[in-house]
Amino acid sequence: MNGLYIFIGLLFIAILLLVVTFLIGTSMRKSSVMLFFVFVIIAGDFIIENWKSEHVVKAVESIKSWIQSSVKTNNYLEKNYKVSIIKIKDKVLLDAPVISQMPELPRGCEVTSLAMLLQDAGINADKVTLAKEIKKDTTPFIISKGKIFFGNPNDGFVGSIDNNKEPGLGVYHKPIKELADAYLPGRITDLTGSDFQELKIHLSDGRPVWVIINSQYKKLPDSQFQTWYTPTGKVKVTFKEHSVLMTGYDHHFVYFNDPLSGEKNKKAPIKDFEESWVQMGSQAITYLPN
Repeated sequence: MNGLYIFIGLLFIAILLLVVTFLIGTSMRKSSVMLFFVFVIIAGDFIIENWKSEHVVKAVESIKSWIQSSVKTNNYLEKNYKVSIIKIKDKVLLDAPVISQMPELPRGCEVTSLAMLLQDAGINADKVTLAKEIKKDTTPFIISKGKIFFGNPNDGFVGSIDNNKEPGLGVYHKPIKELADAYLPGRITDLTGSDFQELKIHLSDGRPVWVIINSQYKKLPDSQFQTWYTPTGKVKVTFKEHSVLMTGYDHHFVYFNDPLSGEKNKKAPIKDFEESWVQMGSQAITYLPN
């Protein structure tokens, strides 16, 4: 943070000197230009050093999806959230609540992981209640002429959430964020489409991250996916789809609370985990601090 202040101060001084030089005349112009070039070299070294190390990231990047949200609010947080510098730590392991989706919700990994996220934020959220409240896509399951017609997880939960004997799949980030917004208005940020490094920003700041991956925690072959025809278009899905709450990372592993096994801070190789997350659309949400 001190380096950034120095950078801004030097920039101000250099600009001021250039203005004064042109007002006084040519006697100081050469020395001022030399000073300006020295400043550029120092500032450039500062920027390159921090860019290469990847230890300093602007928090404005971590909240870009929140700022760009189509939902406009006038809440206190939006007006007063301070842009600061968040350091990406070498390793993180958070103590977030762990909840098992079983036996009530055999397909409820997404809402159970959301319950963990909300409880970590201090909200008394219940997985069964969230399962009832999550938006549903009630399109019936039909196979016709070799094609599968069913719901779209981008629009709502598809199929049965509490009965494995009935057709069903799950739900993606948009309906989950909508439900989370009802519990934490103005504090939920959708990180979907972000770089994996951005998830580390929020983890480094002490907040777990809800994600969609698969139950193998590694990239799946194309044979594990099928195309469904839905009322809002075609969607590529896999029955290996899964959701967990990320709680940490180090140089080798990602740590997460797994609603399927009920295991706290379960681990998977970080490279495999990231590839599975990207394959499933880089879906993620978390909450912003008060």
